[in-house]
Amino acid sequence: MQRRPDIGVELCGLRLQTPIVLLSGCVGFGEEYTRVAGFSHREVGAVCLKGTTLEPRLGNPPHRVCETPMGMLNAIGLQNPGVDHVVREILPRLDFSETRYIANVSGSTVEEYAEVTRRFDDSPVDAIEINISCPNVKAGGVAFGNDPEMSARVVEACRRATSKPLITKLSPNQTDIAENARRCIEAGTDAFSAINTLMGMAIDIERRRPVLGNVQGGLSGPAIKPVALLKVHQVYRVCRPHGIPIIGQGGIASAEDAIEFILAGASAVGVGTALFYDPLICAKINRGIEDYLRRHGLARLSELVGGLELPEEVEPKNP
Repeated sequence: MQRRPDIGVELCGLRLQTPIVLLSGCVGFGEEYTRVAGFSHREVGAVCLKGTTLEPRLGNPPHRVCETPMGMLNAIGLQNPGVDHVVREILPRLDFSETRYIANVSGSTVEEYAEVTRRFDDSPVDAIEINISCPNVKAGGVAFGNDPEMSARVVEACRRATSKPLITKLSPNQTDIAENARRCIEAGTDAFSAINTLMGMAIDIERRRPVLGNVQGGLSGPAIKPVALLKVHQVYRVCRPHGIPIIGQGGIASAEDAIEFILAGASAVGVGTALFYDPLICAKINRGIEDYLRRHGLARLSELVGGLELPEEVEPKNP
C-alpha cells in the first residue's frame, strides 16, 4: 500500500499539519467556522486572526462588501475590539491544540504597530503577522506597505517588540515588491504573506455614487490570481538565499491553484474569499494536493516548493 504523502509544512520553525492558512478577515477571530457542519481544524495548518489595532475600531461606513466578476471588494476598515479585549477575552476561548493561530497586527503609526505586537508577544499566539498593506483604511497600512523605507521601519519596531515569528504581509500596490521584501528581510522579518488585496472600486451608475462607503476597497478572489502568482515568484527570488518562507495567497480556490503558488515559491498557501462560497473547500484542496504528489512520485510537499522550471534566458522582472 502506497504511503500517504506528507502535506505538512515547516513555517518559521512551526510545524503546520497542512499547507493551508485561513486568511485574516475571512474567519473573524477563529471561532466562526467551528459552527459549520463538517468543518475540521485538522484540514487547516494555521488561522490568521482578524486585524487588530491598539484601540477598538468601528470600521468603515456601509456598504463594506461588493461582489465583482471573479471576486469581491471589501472595505471593512479593520473593525475590531482592540488588542486588550482580544488577548484577555478571545484568545482564552481558542483551542490551541487543534491548529496554529497567527495574530494580525495593524496600526496607524509605527509606535502603534510595535505596541500591539508587544501585547501579543505575551499571549499564546504562535506567530504575528504585520498588516502593513491594508488598502481599505484611510490612514496607516497602505502608506506603510507601499514604501520600502516605511515597511522596514515597521518591521524593525515590531521585531524589537517580540520574539515570536514575524510574518510581513506585502502589498501588491507598489512599484517594486522585491525591493520591499529585501528591506523587510534586513529589518528582521521571519516570513512573508503575499499578496494582500489589490486596490479597486465599484460604481452604482443609477445613483452615480461609489458602491463602497469608503469609496475604495481591496479586491480579492480568482481575478487577482495571476498578479499574485507573479508577485510571489518575485518575492521568492529574494527570499530563497535567506531561507525565508512565503505564505502565497490571492484567488486560491482549488488544489491546482495551490500547487501553482507552491511551484512559484510559496511554502504554504492562504485561502480566503473561496471560504465564503465553499466553507469546506480546505479538505478538497488538501486531497487534491495529495493526489498530485502521488501522481508525481513525491513523498512530501516541501519537495515541490519553488519547483517552477524557467527557460534559462528568462528572468522575471517588475514591469
